[in-house]
Amino acid sequence: MLCVHHGTAQKNCQGMSRRTAIKAGFLGVAGLGLADLLRMRAEGAAASKDKAVILLWLDGGPSHMETYDPKPEAPSDYRGPWGAIPTNVPGMMVSETLPRHAKHADKMIFVRSLHHDTGDHFAGAHWMLTGRFGSTAADLPQKYPSVGSYAAAVKGPNRQGLPAYVGLPAAQSVYLFPGYQGAAYLGPQYNPFDVNREQSYLGATSNVQIQRPKCLESLEGLPAEKLQDRLNLLTAFDRLRRDLDASGVMDAMDRYHQEAASMILSPQAREAFDLEKEDPRVVERYGKSPWCQYTLMARRLVEAGVTFVTVDMPHWDDHWNLKEGHGYKLPVVDQAVDNLLQDLQERGMLDQVLVLVMGEFGRTPRMNKGGPDIPIPGRDHWGNAISAMMAGGGLRCGQVVGATNSKGEYPVERAMLPSKLLATVYHVLGIDPRIAFKDHSGRPIPILDDPEPISEVV
Repeated sequence: MLCVHHGTAQKNCQGMSRRTAIKAGFLGVAGLGLADLLRMRAEGAAASKDKAVILLWLDGGPSHMETYDPKPEAPSDYRGPWGAIPTNVPGMMVSETLPRHAKHADKMIFVRSLHHDTGDHFAGAHWMLTGRFGSTAADLPQKYPSVGSYAAAVKGPNRQGLPAYVGLPAAQSVYLFPGYQGAAYLGPQYNPFDVNREQSYLGATSNVQIQRPKCLESLEGLPAEKLQDRLNLLTAFDRLRRDLDASGVMDAMDRYHQEAASMILSPQAREAFDLEKEDPRVVERYGKSPWCQYTLMARRLVEAGVTFVTVDMPHWDDHWNLKEGHGYKLPVVDQAVDNLLQDLQERGMLDQVLVLVMGEFGRTPRMNKGGPDIPIPGRDHWGNAISAMMAGGGLRCGQVVGATNSKGEYPVERAMLPSKLLATVYHVLGIDPRIAFKDHSGRPIPILDDPEPISEVV
């Protein structure tokens, strides 16, 4: 098991965005240097052929029964306001709220038997995004690194001059930045590169004009030679600090400025964030919703060389009036997924990019009677049955994995914890989940305790 050590994290005005030194060592064997970690990254990138992941994060907890695990034969107070429709794969059904998904089912995997058995937003989000139980509503700080941060740390970007991990417009969970999409003890250099936190929590029908990263604007007016001079100066200063720091732990230039300067020097990177460079017909096809526009930007980013992109799609905590609450969001997710998969297939990228759609938990199978002010039925928190969708990534698609009982209450086939889903993501990226990183106490923690991916799909 490879163990990667990290120094103490240092904070700056961004909250946590300063780099720490990296050393690598092998448990019980002679020590390895930074070159070994870089070689491991290179080997992983070669093995995975520039694989990338786009996570559509449905923050708040979407109903599994209104998405990927409909129960049309269940009693009316369980099955909810919508029925099920067939897909282009015989025997595979999806909620009638997702007709565009239905035509792509041959590219999809519906995982219907996930569970972690908690209705705590924070515990559920932490578990789904890290693969481990850790944080809770009573103990909010992130305990373990997110899947995106591990992708950034172990694999790095697929192309130099780009960040490895990007949040659109900003990676968050349960209204925390970066929430459980952060790096924890890996160090803040592996937190997501957020495009614009000022545009956070955008609704599905918001009319906000999406923007490129703010830090690009502050540097873009500088001539290329001045930007290169600044990078050279900071690099020299970085080496000096490394040489002077006997402990091997150093402060470094702010990662956002470093990456912004690198991106500005790279025309390909600059263009990836600029939707004005996209074919207007494609932009129009995606639609005006910021969820869809940021999904298009995610495609541009992975095409340019970003390894992991999170698209934030919040506001799914619909306890009352489910039809109105979920009803306007589901068509937007459907449109985003439809256009993304169409794009990936047309560009020959579908086998290289894994699309993952999930939230922190499902919703109660039996509908409630509404709240005191809104007496219209809805669904509450439910961690005993969770569905997720994967598409592309070179996986064996066109299938359903696992099943819940006839009322959608709990798994009856192939019950699995979130770690199994994330192990499949790591498999796609060519990352060995047995690699261990030392936590703040110096204890080596493997990426996952259960490193085996979902066998049916790999």
